[in-house]
Amino acid sequence: MYLCSFETKTMIYPKIPLAQSIIEICLAKGITTIIISPGSRNAPLTIGFVSNPDFQCYSIADERAAAFFALGIAQQTKQPVALVCTSGSALLNYYPAFAEAFYSQIPLIVISADRPQSKIDIGDGQTIRQENVFENHSLYNANLHEVASTENDLKINEAINTAITQKGPVHINAPFEEPLYETVSELSVEVNIIASANATQTISIEEVSEFATIWNNSTKKMILVGVNEPNAINEKIIDAFAKEESVVVLTETTSNLHHDTFIKNIDTIITPFTNDDFEDFRPEILVTFGGMVVSKRIKAFLRKYKPKYHWHIDSLRAYDTFGALTKHFEVDPNMFFDTFLPLTNSIESNYFQQLDAVKVLRKLKSDWYLSKISFSDFKVFEKVIHCLPTNSQLQISNSSAIRYAQLIDIDPSIEVYCNRGTSGIDGSTSTAIGAAVANEKQTIFITGDVGFLYDSNALWNNYIPKNFKIILINNGGGGIFRILPGHEETPVFNTFFETSHCLTAEYLAKMYGFEYSIASDEMSLETSLTALYAQNEKPSILEIFTPTLENNSILLQYFKELV
Repeated sequence: MYLCSFETKTMIYPKIPLAQSIIEICLAKGITTIIISPGSRNAPLTIGFVSNPDFQCYSIADERAAAFFALGIAQQTKQPVALVCTSGSALLNYYPAFAEAFYSQIPLIVISADRPQSKIDIGDGQTIRQENVFENHSLYNANLHEVASTENDLKINEAINTAITQKGPVHINAPFEEPLYETVSELSVEVNIIASANATQTISIEEVSEFATIWNNSTKKMILVGVNEPNAINEKIIDAFAKEESVVVLTETTSNLHHDTFIKNIDTIITPFTNDDFEDFRPEILVTFGGMVVSKRIKAFLRKYKPKYHWHIDSLRAYDTFGALTKHFEVDPNMFFDTFLPLTNSIESNYFQQLDAVKVLRKLKSDWYLSKISFSDFKVFEKVIHCLPTNSQLQISNSSAIRYAQLIDIDPSIEVYCNRGTSGIDGSTSTAIGAAVANEKQTIFITGDVGFLYDSNALWNNYIPKNFKIILINNGGGGIFRILPGHEETPVFNTFFETSHCLTAEYLAKMYGFEYSIASDEMSLETSLTALYAQNEKPSILEIFTPTLENNSILLQYFKELV
């Protein structure tokens, strides 16, 4: 890991008091990881952050890649990461990651340098309307005045406190007038520090007793877990779910929640269901926690076959994803279940037993189908996921990659992450690299070709760990569009939906100093995977070429043969 900071006998500070205030308040509040994109207007901030050895600074030139890189670090550390950029369109490039942070509840602090207000909209260079530019997705907007003041300090404190307590992105916009590069050896400001309010979450027996009564009279309870942190749920709670025959637990790859009794391949289970099957499967009570759910099929099912009660457990937000939300418990899931479960009773039911029998049947048919298919995306995902090192971290890109991953059992020791807040392809590689920098585990990133090419500037990064692996599945275009309704083999489809191409990662790997290898059949894949994990002297890309025209038919046939 490289540090941008350097030590000097005499401290160096930017001469501009506003820049001093921002830097000192960040330091006082423990915001010490700073991602800087080079520029001129942000020079006072850059000088101050880089000159102080208490800050760990990274230089990432592309602002979009920088923001997702910061997102990956914050995703792992659970601590706010600050982003610093120059004025103008540079700031707008943060928006994709900013929106992802908003929906994934990840703390980011964007600090943008700006021209003074008198220079906006008069034809001056590199100026846009920066104030409130992220308003639709920002938890707090601190529009600072050019002169350092108590009011500015209050706004900076409020922004940082909000990012910490509400777990999301905030924006601090700071106007600086030239000269920008002057420095001093002593601070000229004395900042005000306001501690964030740490509200203690509690839930009483009285608050949940009526819901326990409903629970105890229901024979069909479904627990659906979206994106969830590894090891977030206590084992005794997991065991309690598993023992109750009136409870079915559905998880996804990104749920990071494991038990032999849980349903972990949702689409494999429910896609072949008839209308009668769906009606039998309809829960009376749906309990959800965690973030976004990947499976479109489970969302469609619960929107059509609505539960009588839907309870969501989250200390901050509740999305009415299925149009059936009846109660939001604003508390951590562990705290909720610790209070709730002692009030519940076991009830006689065949709800779990029926679905478990379906799971056994689907597993047999799934294994048989995978054993007979030819080399394809589906076969590659089976091989790649089963070969992942134990206790590693898996980062997955969006689109078809995360959907294929939902169909394959994964070792419980492996942590899984994906940018499911907005489900975009735009920064998956940068996020994975940021995560690899911030955690000590072996990190593997599985991606498709379009997502990889879209975020290729992610590789323009001097901090990539030597043992970071990219497994790139190149099927010649956006393969997911071939399995969606409306697919036709026409020039319009190939160009404007699938994005057909003949590009590879070979020269990108060479340019950025990655080890590069390829596979195009099952035998070369096995050999390449072995070599991939044996080499840890430089980051690696394994590019796997699969047949564009066969992939979709192999996947669609899979669901037909599960019946």
